[in-house]
Amino acid sequence: MDITPRSKPLERGTVLQRTLRVDLHQKYYLYIPRSGGNNAKIFITVHGISRNVSEHAKKFADYAEEFGVVLIAPYFPSDRFPDYQRLGRKGKRADKVLNEIVSEVAQLTGANAKKLYLFGYSGGAQFVHRYMLAYPNHVAKIVLGAPGWYTLPNPALAFPIGIQQSQSLPQVQFNPAQFLHIPACVLVGEKDNQRDAELNKSAKIDKLQGKTRIERGRHWVEEMTYQARAKGLSTTYAFHLLPDSPHSFSISMKRGGMGEKTFDFLFSEG
Repeated sequence: MDITPRSKPLERGTVLQRTLRVDLHQKYYLYIPRSGGNNAKIFITVHGISRNVSEHAKKFADYAEEFGVVLIAPYFPSDRFPDYQRLGRKGKRADKVLNEIVSEVAQLTGANAKKLYLFGYSGGAQFVHRYMLAYPNHVAKIVLGAPGWYTLPNPALAFPIGIQQSQSLPQVQFNPAQFLHIPACVLVGEKDNQRDAELNKSAKIDKLQGKTRIERGRHWVEEMTYQARAKGLSTTYAFHLLPDSPHSFSISMKRGGMGEKTFDFLFSEG
């Protein structure tokens, strides 16, 4: 555990495990590139329900170094965050905790927290796209790795299926005119077509979004594209299949090129 005094600069070029100063129960991982964090962009990676936060931090650290960005990997344990995928309608609010972590990291490193670059896998991707819908002014771009299902940009459907305001998330409002400006990319393994135990199999989700992660990802991209174009926006929405990859973060990184595709979308110019 990193217990570096406030006055001492944080170590660069290594993955640090930290405790949030305003909440000593809250852990997160941090990577500062060797070039330092002053005015660097912030990349956030969010784990799925396996809570493999350390793996996320370690597997993305080399990319953070290459692109000169500060990496944050928040930890959302099940006892405190049973509903983090949907921002936290019960238990602690994962969105608010992430904001606290980002604020601390910006203070510690000098990184630029005005616009965030986010990735999430599976349950983490559910969180990331819902965070983008709720905080569009804080988000530059997102990449979603194989979410099980999505919030659609439909105000007639109650959250989390649609963007009708939820009584369980007071003060959270969803504004399509703002979030439809944010580029998004969905990555799903080409073998990720099984209706496994973790997949939401509700009849309503099946009817609205499709029966597999591949079908649902394509549908969300098509719906977001349609809604953006209807407002005269040319926002980029992309969908890519990852070769030789099932529903697995580690295999998608190793065989599917998910790390390269994520950082190319988020940080490559042009």
